[in-house]
Amino acid sequence: MRLLAAIAAWLPRAILTLAAIGLLNFTLIRLAPGDPAAVIAGESGSGDAAFMAEIRRDYGLDKPMPVQVGHYLARLATLDLGVSYRNNQPVMDLIAQRLPATLILTGSALLVALVLGTALGILSARSRGGWLDVAVGTGAMFCYAMPVFWVGLVLVLVFSVGLGWFPAFGMVALIPKQGFAHVLDVAWHLVLPALTLALLHMAVYVRLARASTLEVLDREFVRTAHAKGLTESQVLRKHVLRNALLPTVTMAGLQIGHLLGGAVVIETVFAWPGIGRLAFDALLQRDYAVILGVFFLSSVLVVFANLATDLVLRLVDPRIGR
Repeated sequence: MRLLAAIAAWLPRAILTLAAIGLLNFTLIRLAPGDPAAVIAGESGSGDAAFMAEIRRDYGLDKPMPVQVGHYLARLATLDLGVSYRNNQPVMDLIAQRLPATLILTGSALLVALVLGTALGILSARSRGGWLDVAVGTGAMFCYAMPVFWVGLVLVLVFSVGLGWFPAFGMVALIPKQGFAHVLDVAWHLVLPALTLALLHMAVYVRLARASTLEVLDREFVRTAHAKGLTESQVLRKHVLRNALLPTVTMAGLQIGHLLGGAVVIETVFAWPGIGRLAFDALLQRDYAVILGVFFLSSVLVVFANLATDLVLRLVDPRIGR
């Protein structure tokens, strides 16, 4: 019942948030320089005034801005993201084709960053002031300071061009495979882009898990557990881990948007066919409908990810929300 109550309280805020984000995205992009009618006319090989006026009528670009905004928000309520200016395909279809690739990339990166970052943070806290603590902290700071595209290029040069261990680009081989061989092929292509995206966020989880673990280790109930004869592993498992995980899980939910933003760069560097690459190409082509669709869908994913994070926190620690 508590989870249902949390969802009921979240729903109105989510609707207002998505409406505000949709309005903001639409307004900012429409006020940016560039005329979508001119882009479409150029693609069609005709740039005369009559043809461009017809394009504006067909796409509703001749209507006042408030009318365009109202129609756009009304369509969002039915998940109608419009039609691409460039290829006359529904935006939802374009996104549906690319979304699984982005979810695979960001989900894998988040899992790697969360698991390794938390584990290294706890190990670092256990050896406070030792060589392991210094090494992990230095490595985390280095990963966080490096531009993500530079890390991706270095990994490609070392592990693909130099050693030939992993593919440098794409999601599958040029000759498609079937069945389980296809799954392995996707996993093999996933290693470098997922690792690149994970390294940046792993640094955040390392520092956060270390600070949380140190805080828990200094509490009275942990010292009491040691005094009762519990082993170090028992104390970590029963007392430290759950308390240290709470801020890390919270940060994971907050970083979904950052992951999706980083996916734009990663998918461009590694030619990964996700919505980040779709948004980048649409931005270059001034395809407003696709840009708005990707931005709005990303916002939906972030909002639902925050809900999922809140529910997970309530399951991990039932005291939350009481």
